Amino acid sequence: MMKSLQKLGKALMLPVACLPICGILMGLGYALAPSTMQGGELLTVANKIGFFLVKAGAALIDNMHLLFVIGVAVGLADDNDGTAALAGLVSFLMVKTLVNEAVVKEFLPFMVENTNNVAAYSKVGTNTFIGILCGIVGAACYNKFKNVKTPDVLAFFSGKRFVAIATALISIVLSFVLMFAWPVLFSGLVALGQGIASLGAWGAGIYAFLNRLLIPFGLHHALNNVFWFKGLGLGDLHAYWAGLTTGGVMDGVTITWDVGMYMAGFFPCMMFGIAGAAVAMIQTAKSNKRKATIGIVGSAAVCAFLCGVTEPFEFSFMFLAFPLYVVYSLLYGIFTVVTVLLGFRAGFSFSAGLTDLIFSASLPAAAKTWLILPLGAAAFVVFYVVFLVAIKKFNLKTPGREDDQEGELKIELANNDYSAMAQVILEGLGGKDNVTSADHCITRLRLEVKDRLLVDEAKIKASGASGVIRPGKTAVQVIIGPKVQFVYDEFKKLLK
Repeated sequence: MMKSLQKLGKALMLPVACLPICGILMGLGYALAPSTMQGGELLTVANKIGFFLVKAGAALIDNMHLLFVIGVAVGLADDNDGTAALAGLVSFLMVKTLVNEAVVKEFLPFMVENTNNVAAYSKVGTNTFIGILCGIVGAACYNKFKNVKTPDVLAFFSGKRFVAIATALISIVLSFVLMFAWPVLFSGLVALGQGIASLGAWGAGIYAFLNRLLIPFGLHHALNNVFWFKGLGLGDLHAYWAGLTTGGVMDGVTITWDVGMYMAGFFPCMMFGIAGAAVAMIQTAKSNKRKATIGIVGSAAVCAFLCGVTEPFEFSFMFLAFPLYVVYSLLYGIFTVVTVLLGFRAGFSFSAGLTDLIFSASLPAAAKTWLILPLGAAAFVVFYVVFLVAIKKFNLKTPGREDDQEGELKIELANNDYSAMAQVILEGLGGKDNVTSADHCITRLRLEVKDRLLVDEAKIKASGASGVIRPGKTAVQVIIGPKVQFVYDEFKKLLK
Protein backbone atom coordinates (compact mmCIF):
# COMPACT_ATOMS: atom_id res chain seq x y z
CA MET A 1 0.00 0.00 0.00
CA MET A 2 2.74 2.44 0.98
CA LYS A 3 4.69 1.58 -2.16
CA SER A 4 1.62 2.31 -4.28
CA LEU A 5 1.11 5.68 -2.56
CA GLN A 6 4.76 6.57 -3.12
CA LYS A 7 4.43 5.70 -6.80
CA LEU A 8 1.28 7.82 -7.01
CA GLY A 9 3.11 10.68 -5.31
CA LYS A 10 5.89 10.44 -7.87
CA ALA A 11 3.36 10.40 -10.71
CA LEU A 12 1.69 13.54 -9.36
CA MET A 13 4.97 15.48 -9.38
CA LEU A 14 4.89 15.73 -13.19
CA PRO A 15 1.70 17.85 -13.37
CA VAL A 16 2.62 19.67 -10.15
CA ALA A 17 5.77 20.94 -11.87
CA CYS A 18 3.49 23.01 -14.13
CA LEU A 19 1.91 24.94 -11.26
CA PRO A 20 4.58 27.37 -9.95
CA ILE A 21 4.70 29.35 -13.20
CA CYS A 22 0.91 29.64 -13.07
CA GLY A 23 1.00 31.20 -9.61
CA ILE A 24 3.71 33.67 -10.59
CA LEU A 25 1.87 34.71 -13.76
CA MET A 26 -1.39 35.20 -11.87
CA GLY A 27 0.28 37.10 -9.05
CA LEU A 28 1.90 39.53 -11.49
CA GLY A 29 -1.31 39.76 -13.47
CA TYR A 30 -3.47 40.66 -10.48
CA ALA A 31 -0.91 43.26 -9.42
CA LEU A 32 -1.21 44.92 -12.83
CA ALA A 33 -4.97 44.44 -13.23
CA PRO A 34 -6.72 44.05 -9.86
CA SER A 35 -10.06 44.77 -11.54
CA THR A 36 -9.97 41.33 -13.16
CA MET A 37 -11.04 39.89 -9.80
CA GLN A 38 -14.42 41.57 -10.06
CA GLY A 39 -14.79 41.95 -13.81
CA GLY A 40 -13.92 45.64 -13.94
CA GLU A 41 -12.85 47.58 -17.01
CA LEU A 42 -9.31 47.31 -18.40
CA LEU A 43 -8.43 50.94 -18.98
CA THR A 44 -4.64 50.94 -19.42
CA VAL A 45 -2.01 48.93 -21.26
CA ALA A 46 -0.79 47.60 -17.90
CA ASN A 47 -4.33 46.42 -17.11
CA LYS A 48 -4.53 44.55 -20.39
CA ILE A 49 -1.12 42.92 -19.88
CA GLY A 50 -2.18 41.94 -16.37
CA PHE A 51 -5.40 40.45 -17.66
CA PHE A 52 -3.44 38.47 -20.25
CA LEU A 53 -1.06 37.12 -17.58
CA VAL A 54 -3.94 36.13 -15.28
CA LYS A 55 -5.61 34.20 -18.07
CA ALA A 56 -2.30 32.55 -19.01
CA GLY A 57 -1.82 31.31 -15.45
CA ALA A 58 -5.45 30.27 -15.11
CA ALA A 59 -5.18 28.17 -18.28
CA LEU A 60 -3.43 25.49 -16.23
CA ILE A 61 -4.73 26.17 -12.71
CA ASP A 62 -8.32 25.94 -13.95
CA ASN A 63 -7.56 22.66 -15.71
CA MET A 64 -5.62 20.89 -13.00
CA HIS A 65 -7.93 17.91 -13.31
CA LEU A 66 -6.71 17.33 -16.88
CA LEU A 67 -3.08 17.70 -15.85
CA PHE A 68 -3.60 15.04 -13.20
CA VAL A 69 -5.41 12.70 -15.60
CA ILE A 70 -2.43 12.69 -17.94
CA GLY A 71 0.33 12.92 -15.32
CA VAL A 72 -1.06 10.12 -13.15
CA ALA A 73 -1.77 7.85 -16.13
CA VAL A 74 1.74 8.21 -17.56
CA GLY A 75 3.42 8.09 -14.16
CA LEU A 76 1.72 4.86 -13.10
CA ALA A 77 2.09 3.09 -16.44
CA ASP A 78 4.67 0.30 -16.40
CA ASP A 79 6.91 1.97 -18.95
CA ASN A 80 5.52 5.54 -18.82
CA ASP A 81 4.03 5.08 -22.28
CA GLY A 82 1.89 7.86 -23.75
CA THR A 83 -0.81 5.31 -24.56
CA ALA A 84 -1.69 5.35 -20.87
CA ALA A 85 -2.28 9.12 -21.06
CA LEU A 86 -4.70 8.56 -23.94
CA ALA A 87 -6.46 5.88 -21.90
CA GLY A 88 -6.71 8.22 -18.90
CA LEU A 89 -8.23 10.92 -21.08
CA VAL A 90 -10.72 8.41 -22.52
CA SER A 91 -11.75 7.48 -18.98
CA PHE A 92 -12.15 11.12 -17.94
CA LEU A 93 -14.21 12.06 -20.99
CA MET A 94 -16.49 9.08 -20.37
CA VAL A 95 -17.02 10.00 -16.72
CA LYS A 96 -17.41 13.72 -17.43
CA THR A 97 -20.03 13.08 -20.09
CA LEU A 98 -22.00 10.32 -18.39
CA VAL A 99 -21.97 11.62 -14.80
CA ASN A 100 -23.67 14.80 -15.91
CA GLU A 101 -27.02 16.25 -14.86
CA ALA A 102 -28.52 16.06 -18.35
CA VAL A 103 -27.52 12.42 -18.87
CA VAL A 104 -28.48 11.35 -15.36
CA LYS A 105 -31.83 13.07 -15.74
CA GLU A 106 -32.70 10.84 -18.69
CA PHE A 107 -31.22 7.68 -17.22
CA LEU A 108 -31.98 8.07 -13.49
CA PRO A 109 -34.43 11.00 -13.19
CA PHE A 110 -35.00 10.51 -9.45
CA MET A 111 -31.30 11.29 -8.80
CA VAL A 112 -31.63 14.92 -9.98
CA GLU A 113 -34.59 15.74 -7.75
CA ASN A 114 -32.14 16.55 -4.95
CA THR A 115 -30.42 19.96 -5.17
CA ASN A 116 -27.24 18.61 -3.59
CA ASN A 117 -27.03 15.86 -6.20
CA VAL A 118 -27.30 18.40 -9.02
CA ALA A 119 -24.49 20.44 -7.44
CA ALA A 120 -22.39 17.27 -7.15
CA TYR A 121 -22.82 16.39 -10.82
CA SER A 122 -21.83 19.93 -11.81
CA LYS A 123 -18.41 19.45 -10.17
CA VAL A 124 -17.46 16.16 -11.82
CA GLY A 125 -15.97 17.70 -14.97
CA THR A 126 -13.55 19.94 -13.05
CA ASN A 127 -12.75 17.81 -10.01
CA THR A 128 -9.17 16.88 -9.16
CA PHE A 129 -10.21 13.64 -7.45
CA ILE A 130 -12.07 12.52 -10.58
CA GLY A 131 -9.01 13.40 -12.65
CA ILE A 132 -6.70 11.34 -10.45
CA LEU A 133 -9.18 8.45 -10.40
CA CYS A 134 -9.44 8.41 -14.19
CA GLY A 135 -5.66 8.61 -14.50
CA ILE A 136 -5.36 5.54 -12.27
CA VAL A 137 -7.97 3.72 -14.38
CA GLY A 138 -6.10 4.59 -17.58
CA ALA A 139 -2.77 3.38 -16.18
CA ALA A 140 -4.30 0.18 -14.77
CA CYS A 141 -5.92 -0.62 -18.11
CA TYR A 142 -2.66 0.03 -19.93
CA ASN A 143 -0.68 -2.22 -17.60
CA LYS A 144 -3.29 -4.96 -17.83
CA PHE A 145 -4.15 -4.93 -21.53
CA LYS A 146 -1.12 -3.57 -23.39
CA ASN A 147 -0.10 -7.08 -24.54
CA VAL A 148 -3.56 -8.46 -25.31
CA LYS A 149 -3.74 -10.51 -28.51
CA THR A 150 -7.05 -10.53 -30.36
CA PRO A 151 -8.18 -13.04 -33.06
CA ASP A 152 -6.58 -12.53 -36.47
CA VAL A 153 -9.70 -10.91 -37.89
CA LEU A 154 -9.43 -8.25 -35.17
CA ALA A 155 -5.63 -8.12 -35.13
CA PHE A 156 -5.65 -4.35 -35.66
CA PHE A 157 -7.04 -3.95 -32.15
CA SER A 158 -4.34 -6.02 -30.46
CA GLY A 159 -1.86 -4.74 -27.90
CA LYS A 160 -1.85 -1.05 -27.09
CA ARG A 161 -4.75 -0.32 -29.44
CA PHE A 162 -6.94 -2.47 -27.20
CA VAL A 163 -6.15 -0.34 -24.14
CA ALA A 164 -8.44 2.56 -25.04
CA ILE A 165 -11.28 0.15 -25.86
CA ALA A 166 -10.96 -1.60 -22.52
CA THR A 167 -10.68 1.71 -20.72
CA ALA A 168 -13.87 3.01 -22.32
CA LEU A 169 -15.83 -0.09 -21.30
CA ILE A 170 -14.52 -0.02 -17.73
CA SER A 171 -15.19 3.71 -17.48
CA ILE A 172 -18.83 3.15 -18.40
CA VAL A 173 -19.14 0.90 -15.36
CA LEU A 174 -17.21 3.43 -13.26
CA SER A 175 -19.57 6.20 -14.40
CA PHE A 176 -22.62 4.17 -13.39
CA VAL A 177 -21.14 3.64 -9.92
CA LEU A 178 -20.28 7.34 -9.61
CA MET A 179 -23.85 8.34 -10.50
CA PHE A 180 -24.79 6.97 -7.08
CA ALA A 181 -21.56 7.23 -5.08
CA TRP A 182 -20.46 10.75 -5.99
CA PRO A 183 -23.66 12.55 -4.87
CA VAL A 184 -23.65 10.59 -1.59
CA LEU A 185 -20.10 11.67 -0.84
CA PHE A 186 -20.73 15.23 -1.97
CA SER A 187 -24.03 15.55 -0.09
CA GLY A 188 -22.46 14.09 3.04
CA LEU A 189 -19.83 16.82 3.00
CA VAL A 190 -22.49 19.47 2.39
CA ALA A 191 -24.49 18.19 5.36
CA LEU A 192 -21.35 18.21 7.48
CA GLY A 193 -20.66 21.80 6.47
CA GLN A 194 -24.18 22.90 7.32
CA GLY A 195 -23.82 21.21 10.70
CA ILE A 196 -20.55 22.88 11.69
CA ALA A 197 -21.71 26.32 10.52
CA SER A 198 -23.55 26.71 13.85
CA LEU A 199 -20.38 26.34 15.93
CA GLY A 200 -19.12 29.91 15.56
CA ALA A 201 -15.35 30.40 15.61
CA TRP A 202 -14.76 26.72 16.30
CA GLY A 203 -16.91 25.83 13.31
CA ALA A 204 -14.83 28.15 11.13
CA GLY A 205 -11.71 26.37 12.36
CA ILE A 206 -13.15 22.94 11.61
CA TYR A 207 -14.12 24.14 8.15
CA ALA A 208 -10.61 25.49 7.43
CA PHE A 209 -9.07 22.21 8.59
CA LEU A 210 -11.36 20.12 6.38
CA ASN A 211 -10.93 22.52 3.47
CA ARG A 212 -7.19 21.82 3.37
CA LEU A 213 -7.48 18.15 4.28
CA LEU A 214 -9.81 17.42 1.36
CA ILE A 215 -7.73 19.19 -1.29
CA PRO A 216 -5.74 16.05 -2.30
CA PHE A 217 -9.06 14.43 -3.19
CA GLY A 218 -10.67 17.47 -4.80
CA LEU A 219 -13.60 17.24 -2.36
CA HIS A 220 -13.10 20.62 -0.68
CA HIS A 221 -15.48 22.14 -3.24
CA ALA A 222 -18.43 20.56 -1.46
CA LEU A 223 -17.63 22.42 1.76
CA ASN A 224 -16.78 25.61 -0.11
CA ASN A 225 -20.28 25.55 -1.59
CA VAL A 226 -21.70 25.68 1.93
CA PHE A 227 -19.56 28.43 3.39
CA TRP A 228 -18.62 30.66 0.46
CA PHE A 229 -21.42 30.53 -2.10
CA LYS A 230 -25.17 31.03 -2.17
CA GLY A 231 -27.52 28.16 -2.94
CA LEU A 232 -26.44 25.35 -0.63
CA GLY A 233 -25.36 27.33 2.41
CA LEU A 234 -24.27 30.67 3.82
CA GLY A 235 -22.67 32.59 0.97
CA ASP A 236 -19.88 34.31 2.93
CA LEU A 237 -17.92 35.23 -0.19
CA HIS A 238 -20.98 36.58 -2.00
CA ALA A 239 -22.07 38.62 1.02
CA TYR A 240 -18.58 40.08 1.51
CA TRP A 241 -18.19 41.31 -2.05
CA ALA A 242 -21.78 42.57 -2.13
CA GLY A 243 -20.75 45.03 0.59
CA LEU A 244 -22.93 43.42 3.27
CA THR A 245 -22.23 42.95 6.98
CA THR A 246 -23.80 40.97 9.79
CA GLY A 247 -27.51 41.80 10.05
CA GLY A 248 -27.80 42.66 6.37
CA VAL A 249 -30.17 40.93 4.01
CA MET A 250 -29.06 38.79 1.06
CA ASP A 251 -31.70 37.35 -1.26
CA GLY A 252 -34.34 37.96 1.37
CA VAL A 253 -32.41 36.14 4.12
CA THR A 254 -30.90 37.93 7.12
CA ILE A 255 -27.16 37.40 7.56
CA THR A 256 -26.58 35.88 11.00
CA TRP A 257 -22.86 35.08 10.83
CA ASP A 258 -19.93 37.50 10.97
CA VAL A 259 -19.25 38.20 7.29
CA GLY A 260 -15.70 37.28 6.30
CA MET A 261 -15.11 34.82 9.13
CA TYR A 262 -14.89 31.87 6.74
CA MET A 263 -12.19 33.50 4.60
CA ALA A 264 -10.05 35.60 6.94
CA GLY A 265 -8.22 32.70 8.60
CA PHE A 266 -6.64 31.62 5.32
CA PHE A 267 -4.64 34.85 4.89
CA PRO A 268 -1.97 34.42 7.61
CA CYS A 269 -1.51 30.76 6.68
CA MET A 270 -1.20 31.22 2.93
CA MET A 271 0.80 34.45 2.98
CA PHE A 272 3.19 33.70 5.85
CA GLY A 273 2.66 30.17 7.19
CA ILE A 274 3.60 28.51 3.91
CA ALA A 275 6.74 30.66 3.76
CA GLY A 276 7.75 29.41 7.21
CA ALA A 277 7.11 25.80 6.23
CA ALA A 278 9.10 26.31 3.02
CA VAL A 279 12.09 27.61 4.98
CA ALA A 280 11.94 24.52 7.20
CA MET A 281 11.89 22.26 4.14
CA ILE A 282 14.83 24.06 2.59
CA GLN A 283 16.79 23.92 5.85
CA THR A 284 16.20 20.17 6.27
CA ALA A 285 16.87 19.27 2.63
CA LYS A 286 20.03 17.36 1.82
CA SER A 287 22.88 19.71 1.02
CA ASN A 288 23.23 18.42 -2.54
CA LYS A 289 19.52 18.98 -3.18
CA ARG A 290 19.03 22.30 -1.45
CA LYS A 291 19.16 24.43 -4.59
CA ALA A 292 16.53 22.26 -6.26
CA THR A 293 14.39 22.43 -3.12
CA ILE A 294 14.61 26.22 -3.08
CA GLY A 295 13.37 26.21 -6.67
CA ILE A 296 10.40 23.98 -5.80
CA VAL A 297 9.13 25.26 -2.46
CA GLY A 298 10.60 28.76 -2.64
CA SER A 299 8.72 29.63 -5.81
CA ALA A 300 5.63 27.96 -4.35
CA ALA A 301 5.80 30.19 -1.27
CA VAL A 302 6.00 33.28 -3.50
CA CYS A 303 2.90 32.10 -5.37
CA ALA A 304 1.02 31.61 -2.11
CA PHE A 305 2.03 35.02 -0.73
CA LEU A 306 1.14 37.01 -3.81
CA CYS A 307 -2.14 35.45 -4.88
CA GLY A 308 -2.92 32.50 -2.61
CA VAL A 309 -2.08 29.75 -5.10
CA THR A 310 -1.10 27.00 -2.68
CA GLU A 311 -1.25 23.86 -4.84
CA PRO A 312 2.42 24.02 -5.96
CA PHE A 313 3.46 23.89 -2.30
CA GLU A 314 0.87 21.40 -1.08
CA PHE A 315 1.26 18.85 -3.84
CA SER A 316 5.03 18.94 -3.42
CA PHE A 317 4.76 17.01 -0.15
CA MET A 318 1.19 15.83 0.53
CA PHE A 319 1.74 12.40 -1.00
CA LEU A 320 5.35 12.10 0.13
CA ALA A 321 4.53 12.90 3.76
CA PHE A 322 0.76 12.79 4.23
CA PRO A 323 0.88 12.83 8.09
CA LEU A 324 2.66 16.18 7.82
CA TYR A 325 -0.07 17.38 5.46
CA VAL A 326 -2.66 16.51 8.12
CA VAL A 327 -0.72 18.64 10.62
CA TYR A 328 -0.49 21.41 8.02
CA SER A 329 -4.29 21.31 7.64
CA LEU A 330 -4.72 21.38 11.42
CA LEU A 331 -2.63 24.56 11.62
CA TYR A 332 -5.09 26.22 9.24
CA GLY A 333 -7.91 25.28 11.60
CA ILE A 334 -6.09 26.65 14.64
CA PHE A 335 -5.19 29.95 13.01
CA THR A 336 -8.71 30.38 11.68
CA VAL A 337 -10.13 30.06 15.21
CA VAL A 338 -7.60 32.61 16.51
CA THR A 339 -8.26 34.96 13.60
CA VAL A 340 -12.02 34.90 14.10
CA LEU A 341 -11.75 35.45 17.85
CA LEU A 342 -9.38 38.40 17.39
CA GLY A 343 -11.79 40.09 14.97
CA PHE A 344 -9.58 40.13 11.85
CA ARG A 345 -11.86 40.11 8.79
CA ALA A 346 -10.86 40.00 5.15
CA GLY A 347 -12.19 38.38 2.01
CA PHE A 348 -11.10 37.10 -1.34
CA SER A 349 -12.58 36.48 -4.74
CA PHE A 350 -9.69 34.29 -5.93
CA SER A 351 -7.66 33.19 -2.89
CA ALA A 352 -6.07 34.49 0.29
CA GLY A 353 -3.00 36.26 -1.07
CA LEU A 354 -1.62 39.78 -0.81
CA THR A 355 -3.50 41.02 -3.87
CA ASP A 356 -6.92 40.00 -2.56
CA LEU A 357 -6.10 41.35 0.90
CA ILE A 358 -5.25 44.78 -0.46
CA PHE A 359 -8.31 45.12 -2.67
CA SER A 360 -10.78 43.65 -0.17
CA ALA A 361 -9.65 45.80 2.76
CA SER A 362 -11.89 48.73 1.74
CA LEU A 363 -15.16 46.79 1.85
CA PRO A 364 -17.59 47.26 4.77
CA ALA A 365 -17.08 43.80 6.26
CA ALA A 366 -13.29 44.23 6.49
CA ALA A 367 -12.05 44.69 10.06
CA LYS A 368 -8.70 44.99 11.84
CA THR A 369 -6.78 44.16 8.67
CA TRP A 370 -3.62 45.49 10.35
CA LEU A 371 -3.65 42.29 12.41
CA ILE A 372 -2.27 40.46 9.38
CA LEU A 373 1.22 41.55 10.49
CA PRO A 374 1.26 39.98 13.98
CA LEU A 375 -0.86 37.05 12.81
CA GLY A 376 1.43 36.54 9.84
CA ALA A 377 4.56 36.67 12.00
CA ALA A 378 3.04 34.12 14.36
CA ALA A 379 2.02 31.87 11.45
CA PHE A 380 5.52 32.02 9.97
CA VAL A 381 7.14 31.00 13.26
CA VAL A 382 4.62 28.28 14.14
CA PHE A 383 4.63 26.68 10.68
CA TYR A 384 8.43 26.83 10.60
CA VAL A 385 8.90 25.22 14.02
CA VAL A 386 6.24 22.54 13.50
CA PHE A 387 7.58 21.55 10.08
CA LEU A 388 11.21 21.63 11.23
CA VAL A 389 10.57 19.43 14.27
CA ALA A 390 8.26 17.00 12.45
CA ILE A 391 10.57 16.56 9.45
CA LYS A 392 13.62 15.89 11.62
CA LYS A 393 11.95 13.77 14.29
CA PHE A 394 10.08 11.48 11.89
CA ASN A 395 12.55 11.67 8.98
CA LEU A 396 9.79 12.72 6.58
CA LYS A 397 10.48 12.59 2.86
CA THR A 398 9.70 16.19 2.00
CA PRO A 399 11.26 17.73 -1.14
CA GLY A 400 15.03 17.41 -1.00
CA ARG A 401 14.96 14.46 1.40
CA GLU A 402 14.29 11.61 -1.03
CA ASP A 403 15.98 8.26 -0.52
CA ASP A 404 18.83 8.78 -2.97
CA GLN A 405 22.24 8.44 -1.36
CA GLU A 406 24.07 11.56 -0.31
CA GLY A 407 26.34 12.82 -3.06
CA GLU A 408 24.67 11.03 -5.96
CA LEU A 409 23.59 14.29 -7.55
CA LYS A 410 27.26 15.29 -7.85
CA ILE A 411 28.24 12.18 -9.79
CA GLU A 412 30.11 12.84 -13.01
CA LEU A 413 29.75 9.97 -15.44
CA ALA A 414 32.92 8.42 -16.71
CA ASN A 415 31.16 7.79 -20.00
CA ASN A 416 28.86 10.18 -21.88
CA ASP A 417 27.94 7.65 -24.56
CA TYR A 418 24.52 6.81 -23.15
CA SER A 419 23.79 4.15 -25.76
CA ALA A 420 27.02 2.33 -24.99
CA MET A 421 26.39 2.63 -21.25
CA ALA A 422 22.91 1.20 -21.58
CA GLN A 423 24.22 -1.70 -23.68
CA VAL A 424 26.90 -2.64 -21.15
CA ILE A 425 24.48 -2.31 -18.22
CA LEU A 426 21.99 -4.59 -19.97
CA GLU A 427 24.72 -7.16 -20.60
CA GLY A 428 25.73 -6.93 -16.94
CA LEU A 429 22.14 -7.65 -15.95
CA GLY A 430 22.13 -10.90 -17.92
CA GLY A 431 20.46 -9.59 -21.07
CA LYS A 432 16.98 -8.28 -21.75
CA ASP A 433 15.37 -11.65 -21.11
CA ASN A 434 16.50 -11.39 -17.49
CA VAL A 435 15.00 -7.92 -16.94
CA THR A 436 11.37 -7.98 -15.79
CA SER A 437 10.88 -4.25 -15.16
CA ALA A 438 12.79 -0.99 -15.48
CA ASP A 439 12.20 2.42 -13.96
CA HIS A 440 14.29 5.29 -12.67
CA CYS A 441 14.32 7.94 -9.98
CA ILE A 442 16.29 11.16 -9.88
CA THR A 443 19.72 9.43 -9.87
CA ARG A 444 19.26 5.67 -10.31
CA LEU A 445 18.03 3.00 -12.64
CA ARG A 446 15.59 0.82 -10.63
CA LEU A 447 15.41 -2.66 -12.08
CA GLU A 448 13.90 -6.07 -11.36
CA VAL A 449 15.50 -9.26 -12.70
CA LYS A 450 14.43 -12.89 -12.97
CA ASP A 451 17.72 -14.51 -11.92
CA ARG A 452 19.91 -12.52 -9.56
CA LEU A 453 22.84 -14.87 -10.19
CA LEU A 454 23.13 -13.61 -13.77
CA VAL A 455 23.87 -10.04 -12.59
CA ASP A 456 27.53 -9.07 -13.06
CA GLU A 457 28.21 -5.98 -10.94
CA ALA A 458 31.73 -5.53 -12.28
CA LYS A 459 30.39 -5.50 -15.82
CA ILE A 460 27.76 -2.91 -14.90
CA LYS A 461 30.36 -0.66 -13.26
CA ALA A 462 32.53 -0.98 -16.36
CA SER A 463 29.83 0.99 -18.20
CA GLY A 464 30.80 4.12 -16.30
CA ALA A 465 28.06 3.85 -13.69
CA SER A 466 29.01 4.95 -10.18
CA GLY A 467 27.77 1.89 -8.34
CA VAL A 468 25.34 -0.99 -7.98
CA ILE A 469 22.96 -1.63 -5.08
CA ARG A 470 21.05 -4.89 -4.42
CA PRO A 471 18.20 -3.88 -2.05
CA GLY A 472 16.19 -7.10 -2.58
CA LYS A 473 16.40 -10.64 -3.94
CA THR A 474 15.53 -9.56 -7.49
CA ALA A 475 15.96 -5.78 -7.21
CA VAL A 476 18.97 -4.02 -8.71
CA GLN A 477 19.68 -0.29 -8.60
CA VAL A 478 22.36 1.23 -10.82
CA ILE A 479 23.63 4.63 -9.64
CA ILE A 480 23.99 6.93 -12.63
CA GLY A 481 23.54 10.47 -11.30
CA PRO A 482 21.41 13.36 -12.58
CA LYS A 483 21.78 12.20 -16.22
CA VAL A 484 19.95 8.97 -15.49
CA GLN A 485 17.04 9.96 -17.76
CA PHE A 486 19.27 9.75 -20.86
CA VAL A 487 20.66 6.35 -19.91
CA TYR A 488 17.17 5.10 -19.09
CA ASP A 489 15.82 6.20 -22.47
CA GLU A 490 18.53 4.24 -24.28
CA PHE A 491 18.05 1.27 -21.95
CA LYS A 492 14.32 1.12 -22.74
CA LYS A 493 15.10 1.11 -26.46
CA LEU A 494 17.29 -1.94 -26.00
CA LEU A 495 14.57 -3.74 -24.03
CA LYS A 496 12.17 -3.30 -26.93
